[in-house]
Amino acid sequence: MSDTVLFVDDEEHILNSVQRLFADTGIKVLRTQNPNSAIDYFSKMEIAVIVSDNLMPNMKGTDLLSKVKDISPDTIKILMTACVDFDVAIDAINKGEVFRFITKPWDDNALIRIVGEAVKRYQIIQSLKRDDESVLLSLAQTIELKDSYTRGHCERVAMYALMIADNLELSDETKKALKYGCWLHDCGKIGVPEKILNKAGSLDTEEFEIIKNHPRWGADVAKQALMPATVVKIILHHHEKYDGSGYPSGIKGSDIPLEVRVVTIADVFDALTSDRPYRNRYSDEKALSIISLMKGSILDPEIVDIFINNYLNARKENTFPTI
Repeated sequence: MSDTVLFVDDEEHILNSVQRLFADTGIKVLRTQNPNSAIDYFSKMEIAVIVSDNLMPNMKGTDLLSKVKDISPDTIKILMTACVDFDVAIDAINKGEVFRFITKPWDDNALIRIVGEAVKRYQIIQSLKRDDESVLLSLAQTIELKDSYTRGHCERVAMYALMIADNLELSDETKKALKYGCWLHDCGKIGVPEKILNKAGSLDTEEFEIIKNHPRWGADVAKQALMPATVVKIILHHHEKYDGSGYPSGIKGSDIPLEVRVVTIADVFDALTSDRPYRNRYSDEKALSIISLMKGSILDPEIVDIFINNYLNARKENTFPTI
């Protein structure tokens, strides 16, 4: 998949600076001073990201990104400008679905990080669009590599969720969406720094706010990749709580989609029975006791009871669902 980034700016010294900055990053950089030439690139090659200046003589950056949206809708669009105001922001969002704004003069590390995240976002979207189970699972496993404590997490969550789904007699189509949603529920973590994911102590307020962004980011990617609505909902809402105190939307009770309530229980149980940077894993019995105490606050009471009964039976008879 492409890792090519096209920079468009009418000032040559800006393009020279960008070329030098990305020389050792492994990202392929194209550059042009002419917005019309930028459009021509899209007929010749696959471009993952376009970074465009806004105020250029021949064409505004917002207009260029709007044209790119029509020509190559999956290309991630970044607007670079020396002066950002409310009208510019709204225009860019409405016309070009801009991923990020970058102000001049930029911070080098921030620019490299933002462009790198945009490339990863593009590549994830292309992977999701292939609708190939092996590709989706491989993507989920790649995301897990960012956090050494979650290896195998997505597959185990899927196994527990499908166990509940069997009891609820959900349709095969719903079970497939559940499986994909479990595999991809943490795909938004691709944009979270490893130092936060693997921090041994408690997160501070700023770090937690970064973590809280991952459901929306992941859901946006899944939506752009035209994944089923159920998969998008699972990714977006898997940190909601039954009493409404979760994030990102604060919905509660039956307003939380059934499939999400199922996945949340599976997710919490696997987190409790896995090692984490800040604690060792709990025993099965302790974890079951903890999720029982979460009934009505974090977790759906009825589904918790279904999970506990089925988990104990499956463990006794070794009849966990195969993925």
